[in-house]
Amino acid sequence: MKKQIFNILTIFAIGIAVVACKDKAKEANTSDAEAAVVAESTSAKYVTNTAESTIEWKGFKPTGTHNGAITIDSGVLTTNDGAIHSGTFLINMNSITEVENNERLIGHLKSADFFDVEKFPSAAFEITGLDGNMLSGNLTIKGTKNNISFPVTISTEGDNMVLSSEAFTIDRSKWNVKYGSKSFFDDLGDKFINDDIELKINIKAKKS
Repeated sequence: MKKQIFNILTIFAIGIAVVACKDKAKEANTSDAEAAVVAESTSAKYVTNTAESTIEWKGFKPTGTHNGAITIDSGVLTTNDGAIHSGTFLINMNSITEVENNERLIGHLKSADFFDVEKFPSAAFEITGLDGNMLSGNLTIKGTKNNISFPVTISTEGDNMVLSSEAFTIDRSKWNVKYGSKSFFDDLGDKFINDDIELKINIKAKKS
């Protein structure tokens, strides 16, 4: 009987793992930082509407998920012949929110265990290229810079531009966000937190 129960629980656990893998977004291609693209004098400039631009996040652990948002402090996109050419964005790490307004979790995310916002109040993203629908850029978190590539959709209407990404993940361990990570600690048992952080970006900008 015990063996039968064990087998059932094992199958159930595997089923949950399979569903979780299917639901998880694809990880962004990550590599060493590259030279950012410099705007040209002939480039058209779009300034980010920070009030209507968002970065949604989702974190994973064995007992469930947490999700929330982060705001953009400032951002500029440039285009040449209607195509994205360059851009830089400053991300306010102090603005981290969580959908259930879990103040303890928010405080922990802001602490030195995770993003250490007192020391690193801002993250940044600078565009290094656009190949088809794949946007590449240097993402800096906690003073560590890596290049990531992820799919985006870009649309324009009059002087307005919208840049939206599909959901994608980054491996936080590559930015030295260590708390609860199996990449740094091997004695966590089931108390670990997944290295993957899912992001979904929506930027609205207006031609200046």
